[in-house]
Amino acid sequence: MLNKQRIAFIGAGSMAEAMISGMIRSKRIPPNQILVTNRNNSNRLAELEKTYGVRGNQRGDLNLKVVDIIILAMKPKDIMEALRSIKNELHPHQLVISVVAGIATSIIEDHLLEGQQVIRVMPNTSSMIGESATALVSGKNTSAASVMVAEELLACMGTIYRLDEGKMDIFTGIAGSGPAYVYYLMEHIERAGKEGGLDAKTARQIGVQTILGAAKMMMQQNETPAELREKVTSPNGTTAAGLEALKVHGGGKAIFQAIKGAEQRSKELSWQIQEMISEK
Repeated sequence: MLNKQRIAFIGAGSMAEAMISGMIRSKRIPPNQILVTNRNNSNRLAELEKTYGVRGNQRGDLNLKVVDIIILAMKPKDIMEALRSIKNELHPHQLVISVVAGIATSIIEDHLLEGQQVIRVMPNTSSMIGESATALVSGKNTSAASVMVAEELLACMGTIYRLDEGKMDIFTGIAGSGPAYVYYLMEHIERAGKEGGLDAKTARQIGVQTILGAAKMMMQQNETPAELREKVTSPNGTTAAGLEALKVHGGGKAIFQAIKGAEQRSKELSWQIQEMISEK
């Protein structure tokens, strides 16, 4: 089904590129079925064309009437202008997928044609290698068939979680921002390895494999994180000493607060964007 879908990205930033990369790597969507446009950065379009084989078009040259799926991938501040510019080019049977943070499906529906099919998604940058955790929220006019198409498309980039819209902020805190937490952890693992006499590359590889192995254990074992942690923690052993240091220095609290902080910021950004929209 996907190899017959014509997909247009409006916006050509890092998230659009991550999604395009995942689609191309999956080999389920021919590159020439993917169109990309932005407001005025022709160099960026040329870069994506060269790297992925997709087709870059200046906004005025892109005919959305022949596209099946439109993916909104611009910055939140630009979405109202984008919605106004595409509204009269669309038909309700076309599917609009938004990856714009903080913009509810109802807002997009209110500014497009009556009955327009809209889906809101939140992937993360691991889409680039087909390992994203991606949330999906369906709009009120979206058919079951269109949701299935969206899920098939997003499956090219990783694992999909269908959520209620009210859960998008906590999902953002965990999955949207989550890769940065892991990279931050890796920075400190690499630093500790170097101080212990390892070269940076070896320390990094050891840390990556350790995190990968632990993640696979979580996915394959029918046990809670606490149960797995207890299994590798011998009384008075090295792991117990490391965990005690984490506790003393607030490691667990820091992780929890990182997620809650990102969740709260996601809510604040949504409120700010809605206020901005209501003032226009």
